[in-house]
Amino acid sequence: MNAIKLGCDQIFWGEGAINELTRLTGTFRKAFIVMSGDILRKTGGFKVITNLLEQAHIQWEDFSEVEPEPSFETVMRGKEAMKVFEPDLVIGFGGGSAMDAAKAMWVFYENEQYTKLTEAAAPNIIKNLGLKAKLACIPTSAGTGSEATRAALIKDPTQKQKYSIRDLNGRLVPTYAYLDPVFTGSMPKALIAGSGMDAITHSIEAYVTPQHNPFSDGMAMSAFKYAFQNIRQAYNDPEDTLARTNMLAASCMAGIAFSNCALGINHSIAHSFGAEFNIPHGMANAVVLPYAIAFNQKDPQTRAKYDELASLVGELDLLEAIHKLRKDLDIPTSFSQLLPADFDISVHIERLTEKAMADVCTLFTPLKPDIDQMRALVRSACLGK
Repeated sequence: MNAIKLGCDQIFWGEGAINELTRLTGTFRKAFIVMSGDILRKTGGFKVITNLLEQAHIQWEDFSEVEPEPSFETVMRGKEAMKVFEPDLVIGFGGGSAMDAAKAMWVFYENEQYTKLTEAAAPNIIKNLGLKAKLACIPTSAGTGSEATRAALIKDPTQKQKYSIRDLNGRLVPTYAYLDPVFTGSMPKALIAGSGMDAITHSIEAYVTPQHNPFSDGMAMSAFKYAFQNIRQAYNDPEDTLARTNMLAASCMAGIAFSNCALGINHSIAHSFGAEFNIPHGMANAVVLPYAIAFNQKDPQTRAKYDELASLVGELDLLEAIHKLRKDLDIPTSFSQLLPADFDISVHIERLTEKAMADVCTLFTPLKPDIDQMRALVRSACLGK
């Protein structure tokens, strides 16, 4: 038996979608806006949101201290600010980091008895959600799909470990998502590439996991097709509103897909490098993707599913298509290109391998590696061999 939840209660998609915020008049009194830094103030996006909230007669307060890999300490600072402000609407506004941080702050705001990150980490049923506030997400990049997923990745800096905050009943999925391309036009090209490859990775891994089902398959296939067919245009011409709009849809659908099944070793390895070296999640997934595909396609059933995805976009071989795509998007071919010149893999290989093996995503990959195979994958992703 599968419990399927196909996204938020309401998803508003396309140009002008953000104006739907004004329809919240009379529904909420106070909104707590969670962001990463001041970039959205500088680009004007923050003012768009606050103007619409004020039109809806909703008071607001913002928290903009979220780092690229949100930490538990930041989550708890946000929770304390929420306790004072007492919002009934929490808004994650930004990329995956801001949306994940908003989800986590919401969890700890609703459950003051939780004091440790592990208390809210999977596998878990979170005691209280939605009693004090509802959750809305407004993505400014097209990749994580956090606006429609049932989990949030939060880092423990002390342990250099990422934890997935998740409710097994799917209640971390936001009530509202606003997918408006007006907010993605100012993305740097590297972020367009990394976040877009994140969506592609989500769709591929969701499609081949043994946990897949007809509902996740439908979302994964559509997400892969829209992302693959639009990412180059979005990267080469950031002014192309249609390409940006379609990438937002692809990202959201990919998030819905994996929320209703699982991910795999691509994410396991990306999580380990991200936690250890603060490599942005989307870029980490982009680096690992061809290595994960090459390993998984040794399984005939997985290779057949890869061929199905390739055929959706007019390609004969998925691995070759991904190699070409990465080159067109200027994605590094290995982690060594993102790490200091004096980086020595031999110092870190065992820790990275152990983290990847222990990651929850490894349980659901189609071809499960043993410790030696995982070590070889980590080494290849790092050195490009």
